[in-house]
Amino acid sequence: MREVRLVDRRGRERYSVQRLGEFVARCRKRGIAVTPQRLAVIQALLASENHPSTDQICAAVRRKHPHVSLATVHRILEQFCEVGEANKVTLLHDVARYDGNVEPHHHILCVRCRRVQDIEIPEVEKLLEGRTSLGQFALLRCSVEIDALCGRCQLAEKRMRTPNARMPNAHTTPI
Repeated sequence: MREVRLVDRRGRERYSVQRLGEFVARCRKRGIAVTPQRLAVIQALLASENHPSTDQICAAVRRKHPHVSLATVHRILEQFCEVGEANKVTLLHDVARYDGNVEPHHHILCVRCRRVQDIEIPEVEKLLEGRTSLGQFALLRCSVEIDALCGRCQLAEKRMRTPNARMPNAHTTPI
């Protein structure tokens, strides 16, 4: 049995190289023009480690293409979602964020800093294997979201709880 594991930087990089290598052929097959803007958007999306928002992708794209508008980036991202080149990950009370990893996987979310990381949980896919529906629902895909506290936020929380980090209480300070 494969273990539950976070997708690390090397795993993301290997996946990104593979996806970029196939991207042009898939676009041409679907009749989508391969423009510099579309290439820049998919590159920014795949290079990101944290499921970026439209604004974050636009900022990355503008480093190479300063005249690309936010509306253009948004349209490209929505088109990518429609044709299966990206997925929208809209977390509770958050703006839409995008994921260039279209293979089955799940997400672990830091509830404090909103960092999102891909996680592989092979058993989840096995739970629904062979099913096309659940009751009246036709199954399309499955994605589990795990709420957690990342290492940086755990450390910050620990520092906040240490006595040296607290301010003196006004009621206990001698006059």
